[in-house]
Amino acid sequence: MEPNIESLERPILSRAVPGNALIDLPRKIETREVTVAVIGLGYVGLPLSCTIAEAGIDVWGFDLDPAKLEALSRGESYVRSIEGERVKNVLPETVPAKPANGKRHGKFTPCPDFATVADCDAVLICVPTPLSEDREPDLSAVIHTAEAVAGVLRPGHLVILESTSYPGTTEEVVLPILERQGRQVGIDFALAFSPEREDPGNESFNTKSIPKLVGGVTPLCGTFATELYRTFIDQVEPVPNARVAEAAKLLENIFRSVNIAMVNELKMLFDRMGLDVWEVIRAASTKPFGFMPFYPGPGLGGHCIPVDPFYLTWKARQYDFSTRFIELAGEINRSMPFYVANRVAGALSQCGKTLEGAKILVLGVAYKKDVNDMRESPALRLIEILSSRGADVRYNDPFVPTLRSRRLRGYDEFDLESEPLTPETLRAVDCVLVATDHSAYDSEMIAKHAPLIVDTRNATAPFRRPGDRVVRA
Repeated sequence: MEPNIESLERPILSRAVPGNALIDLPRKIETREVTVAVIGLGYVGLPLSCTIAEAGIDVWGFDLDPAKLEALSRGESYVRSIEGERVKNVLPETVPAKPANGKRHGKFTPCPDFATVADCDAVLICVPTPLSEDREPDLSAVIHTAEAVAGVLRPGHLVILESTSYPGTTEEVVLPILERQGRQVGIDFALAFSPEREDPGNESFNTKSIPKLVGGVTPLCGTFATELYRTFIDQVEPVPNARVAEAAKLLENIFRSVNIAMVNELKMLFDRMGLDVWEVIRAASTKPFGFMPFYPGPGLGGHCIPVDPFYLTWKARQYDFSTRFIELAGEINRSMPFYVANRVAGALSQCGKTLEGAKILVLGVAYKKDVNDMRESPALRLIEILSSRGADVRYNDPFVPTLRSRRLRGYDEFDLESEPLTPETLRAVDCVLVATDHSAYDSEMIAKHAPLIVDTRNATAPFRRPGDRVVRA
């Protein structure tokens, strides 16, 4: 039976619990002698690893891609929001053995040997949770990682899942794997869920400053996980259990998905009514309460909003429940690239041209501004749709130099290089399609030289002049 530790007070954490393999974990956390393994070094795992090391805790990073591990070992970063210098500063050869100020420095060690996980005290799982071809949860990475951790699990381990999934994943999928061979949660090891809340490109918030939700499979598990995160996160919010934390993460992204779908639908309506949706949103935003602005676009992209809501729709079917709002929002958002493509065709027609054979320059293929992440990017779907209709499509993205031989689920293979964004390039095409409004783009120059603009982000609005051919989409 698990010891009755329901309070989060540190004195209770420090009490010895005879017969519990986790007895030494609180001391290690408090003294920062705890060692952490981060599994999955992508947009979540890499900044998390750096943050942990910067807080004075040694961390080992694991990833299936040896090229990533090699790059990190050289102090190079493949995540645009993480500078290479930041990685270099926490590598073992850089961190001083005896810092002059006496403050302990943590080390980040990219490690190819998974067996090293056994030597760590805490294991943070940050692997992808995409959708399958049938738009159902694909937990293969979580399952394979849990099985690998189970193979090296030792008494006293704290395991935390950060990968987004449906409520119950931690208890129903991960826990049974770890409890094999008679191990007992809360006694032999601790297990919790803490959803990632990364927002690449957001300069106002980072891993350390974004509040962290933590829910344990048992109260003791939640306590240990909470105390671990408090060593390197500014604000940690414990919740009653792992299911609450899992559901909260989905609610955050469903909230955005539904509201973005609503404003996308209003954009299509207002276009027919001759209204500028951006002006309508700006007007509504003057209300200081009861309204939160969301903005339209060419569709949803990224690692969360197009994917996470459908984890809940899938789980809801097990309870004979239809999540109609979520599914309708998904339908609207997935239809937006087709709407934008039709707007491009209509805009060209007004200029006496057809889509077939038209030269179209797509600005931005990343799913959001100022990142190099293309997962689920609506720009890729736009390129595919326009190309299938006979258009000569090229693109520019300062953070994505090539689209060569890149196979993404549901998309054709692309074999393109980013075109230089110059006045000559703009004048040489029939239409410029603004899909992602990177800060690096000179919107004034684009508005000045492009013969026709289809703008899905309202990026060129401040620089439009009478007579400019600009279409909202």
